[in-house]
Amino acid sequence: MSTVEPERAARAYLLRVAEPPAPGLAEFVGAHGPVVAAERVRRGDCPPKIREETSARREHDLVERDLAWAAGTGARLIIPEDEEWPAWPLHSLSVAAGRGVQGSSPPLALWVCGDVSLADVVSGAVAIVGARAATSYGEHWATELAYGLANRGMAVFSGAAYGVDGAAHRGALTAGGATVAVLGCALDAGYPAGHVSLLNRIAANGGAVVSEYPPGTPPARHRFLVRNRLIAALTEGTVVIEAGRRSGARNTAGTAGALGKVVMALPGPVSSAMSVGCHTLIRESQATLVASVDDVVETVGRFGSAGAEPERPRRATDGLAPDALRVYDALTSRAGRSADQVAADSGVPVGKVRALLPALEIDGFAARGEAGWRRCPRRS
Repeated sequence: MSTVEPERAARAYLLRVAEPPAPGLAEFVGAHGPVVAAERVRRGDCPPKIREETSARREHDLVERDLAWAAGTGARLIIPEDEEWPAWPLHSLSVAAGRGVQGSSPPLALWVCGDVSLADVVSGAVAIVGARAATSYGEHWATELAYGLANRGMAVFSGAAYGVDGAAHRGALTAGGATVAVLGCALDAGYPAGHVSLLNRIAANGGAVVSEYPPGTPPARHRFLVRNRLIAALTEGTVVIEAGRRSGARNTAGTAGALGKVVMALPGPVSSAMSVGCHTLIRESQATLVASVDDVVETVGRFGSAGAEPERPRRATDGLAPDALRVYDALTSRAGRSADQVAADSGVPVGKVRALLPALEIDGFAARGEAGWRRCPRRS
């Protein structure tokens, strides 16, 4: 344990002593840092809300065992202090928590199996979720969409369940692309039993299996609902394929909408009970209807992705990520604008605007002058 960073050991302890999403503990860690927060939790020297969240497991200090298990199985614990931490996608959870959205606290750390960097694989990622008891139609389209998205260099996230989830993971693997399974139990739970080999394939073939639950945590219904917030947060958009009126897939879609992410639905026939949830999402304007890979790519704003039609005319800005394009569109060629003005017009947080503007300048899309930032003429 002497070689383990104090922050990693502290977060490993905190993950075990509080059931996610533990909003009080997340706020406490944010205010005091993980090391101080962990020591105070151990002593019970913390506010009543934190003591309530941790009282049942406060003495469960299994950090050494948990990290030894990870080292022996090829898994790892990634923390916000790591370079591969997907900080920007998970920031949407912090924003939602600040708005009072229940159950939207960010994770304290994540257990990961697979060599891919989580920070890299979330860029442009799309979630594909749907019914466990999917029809052959639902599984076919989950496979087709995942295969097409993976061919365009976009990672496919899902929950490793039977039905649509499993079909999505297999489609991405068939295309040789990255896919990520986010679990509602520990990495070592062996659940679902019929997908253990699939999970092993995901981790061994450029993807990842992710969980915020420490080793030994069994699956439970409430944990799958908590897990859904991570699927929604870590991706740019969520596609729902076949979902009942009340389902985990609709829960993921609702969470994605609350986080400001794109929600899409690919429904089946109006007579299908498996598609009631999809039709409802579309009717209530909570989801955009999609019917192809191109529809999904266009909806999430991933223009010019790898594998796009070669004959399609390209614009100079087609290679820009969605937020960069929004910042570019908020600039004018006539007058300079401040970062605050660009943030207000684009809807992109000012901190990210300040990071994107120099990158746009390097690529020739923007120029900085005494009066602020202005747009450079579009290149052919």
